[in-house]
Amino acid sequence: VQLQASGGGLVQAGDSLRISCAASKRTSSNNGVGWFRQAAGKEREFVAAISWNGGNTVYSDSVKGRFTVSRDRVKNLVYLQMNSLKPEDTAIYYCAQNRGAGTATIRDSYNYWGQGTLVTVSS
Repeated sequence: VQLQASGGGLVQAGDSLRISCAASKRTSSNNGVGWFRQAAGKEREFVAAISWNGGNTVYSDSVKGRFTVSRDRVKNLVYLQMNSLKPEDTAIYYCAQNRGAGTATIRDSYNYWGQGTLVTVSS
């Protein structure tokens, strides 16, 4: 199973950015997918998750109303649309495959992790 996050970059506060998570063909499209982020010197934290069919989503309080997670099961892609970005959103963003089909907010619920993509928000 391989996951690869991409699309990160340097943006200004208030800007929008969409990052993507590409899954290998061996990655199950019947599993939920989550996004986590890790800022320098901090623990990796939950950001958003989506169920296997996109029917259920969950967000951390810090991004709720600004970020939207979605997926294209045909293309095996999961997206994280980030609007109204803040400097505190600066982090490496990782996507991960849930062990199950639903949504989950804890790291132990995820068994495969991709390489991260760096998002930097300047003030």
